[in-house]
Amino acid sequence: MMSGKSRGYVWAVSAGINAAVAAIAAKFFVSSQIVKYASVVFFNVIMWLCHVESLKALSSLQATVTNFAANFLSSGLAGFYLFGEVLSAKWFAGASLIVVGVFILSKSSVARKQSSD
Repeated sequence: MMSGKSRGYVWAVSAGINAAVAAIAAKFFVSSQIVKYASVVFFNVIMWLCHVESLKALSSLQATVTNFAANFLSSGLAGFYLFGEVLSAKWFAGASLIVVGVFILSKSSVARKQSSD
């Protein structure tokens, strides 16, 4: 069984992925403007619902930076796999720093909260 905090991270990652899917949908559905806009709105609504759920289990900092990191990574990987974009070593270095930063912010936020209790 997943703890509340773990579930919060799953929701935050889901929010980031849905945000990336919204951007991808805008690029894929070029034949029908209605489908394009409906897809973008749909995935953004799902993203916000996931983000709100993540805020129930995590601090706003943890939820937001996790959402951002998941969005950044999934957007970059989708660009590579779906659109043939080149991901340079700088991109991977930056992505690694973002992941490390999310980890540090997440742990420092938890430590600060526990010490103030």
